[in-house]
Amino acid sequence: MDKDLQSVQEARDLVRKARIAQIEYSKWNQEKVDKLVEAISREIENHAENLGRLASEETGFGIAADKARKNLLASRDLLNYIRGMKTIGILGEDEKTGISEIAVPVGVIAGIIPSTNPTSTVIHKALISLKSGNSIVFSPHPSARNCIARTVEIIQAVLRKFGLSEDLLAVASLPSLQGSNELMKEADLILATGGPGMVKAAYSSGTPALGVGSGNVPVFIERTADIKRAVAMIMASKTFDNGTVCASEQAVVTEQVSYARVKAEMEASGCYFLRGEEIPKVKALMERPGGGMNPAVVGRDAPYLAKMAGIEIPRGTRILVCEEEGVGPQYPFSKEKLTQLLGFYTVKDWKEGCERCLQLLKNGGIGHSLAIHSENEEIIREFAFSKPVSRILVNTPSTHGAVGLTTALAPSLTLGCGTVGGSSTSDNVTPLHLINIRRIAWGIKHTELNLESAGKPGGPGGPELTQTITTAVYSATKDRDQELDTDLITRLVMEEIRKRM
Repeated sequence: MDKDLQSVQEARDLVRKARIAQIEYSKWNQEKVDKLVEAISREIENHAENLGRLASEETGFGIAADKARKNLLASRDLLNYIRGMKTIGILGEDEKTGISEIAVPVGVIAGIIPSTNPTSTVIHKALISLKSGNSIVFSPHPSARNCIARTVEIIQAVLRKFGLSEDLLAVASLPSLQGSNELMKEADLILATGGPGMVKAAYSSGTPALGVGSGNVPVFIERTADIKRAVAMIMASKTFDNGTVCASEQAVVTEQVSYARVKAEMEASGCYFLRGEEIPKVKALMERPGGGMNPAVVGRDAPYLAKMAGIEIPRGTRILVCEEEGVGPQYPFSKEKLTQLLGFYTVKDWKEGCERCLQLLKNGGIGHSLAIHSENEEIIREFAFSKPVSRILVNTPSTHGAVGLTTALAPSLTLGCGTVGGSSTSDNVTPLHLINIRRIAWGIKHTELNLESAGKPGGPGGPELTQTITTAVYSATKDRDQELDTDLITRLVMEEIRKRM
């Protein structure tokens, strides 16, 4: 059989089995579900380092130790955040309003997994799906198939210990575009993490989806910032897993008054500012001939990139920086770069910086995140009110802040971009996004109803209603040859009804 046809059939089979398994799992109460989620998280902690190494070796992206930290974010940190969260059964009852809320799982979830953060994304989506009473079927990126499969195997072993079917959490063994499309059509909800094309396909599948847009995060260093600390945070963020997190900084924007200090601090921290012929050489490497990021540079360190571009850089260089002239398709450093490349812009003041950041966001990161380093709360608020993003990260590394490592945001590797960014949510996705809420509503506001007269002869709901309408129609149409006056009929009907109240 053709491989594409096999992948389509496999997707159908996996969803069918996952649906049967989810029906049984939906009978579990909150206590049992929480014990399962805790056990999975603890088991993943034991394998976090090994899974990080497997992901780095298989994909060639990033840094194994940082991938292990992301695995812990998706397991241990997430568990601490969702512990005690109600997701099963009755969520709340309010005697005053007469409203009770019941959590209802969405069913089978399709999890689309990228190659940049493969194991951690599987862990995160698995735990939030199981916490909310759902099953999930993963569609792995082909270049990360083995490390994703290993992650699933570890979780399935825990499911078996709890007497659950491993069909509750499964992964396609024949990943293909056709198989992914079929999975998205057959599932009840899609959690899509990947490139713009994949996210667009998820929203076009006809199945409800939670997708994330691309990130092109600008970071503004305002003149009141602690420059040394700001640069240290940017370096920690941009070098984390070699920049493979979509929330990592993509361009530094600073004021002219701070330019010399910022540049000097960046150079002292391991940034190399490209010059002369080095710039076109690196730019030629960054993109495919037809446009779009060159996958060969994703998640690579600075020495590797320099070697590819054929340039010499100082020992100890961590990031290659280009002082870019503009923003747009012809300026590669103004786009998203999931690697150790960083754009650099100088502006007159914070107002011009605000406009430059907006241009950068519109060039590919609208709706995602923006970072700012400043001690001026008024300027921070101006940025927050005027920027079309879902997260403003203040005086913190953008990567770590956006995913919840250094902020109180929900630990998540699925970061919504809001409607402005083409997403159905602006939140860091949690288990609460994967349930429907059924509401029981008791009647408490009957004072406006005339229940005694309703349905009785002469009342507005009684048998005389037909005669009332007939009388009104007759009054509106007698001695008339032209078409019916509907406004007059409505007025006369209401008058007749009021007479009978």
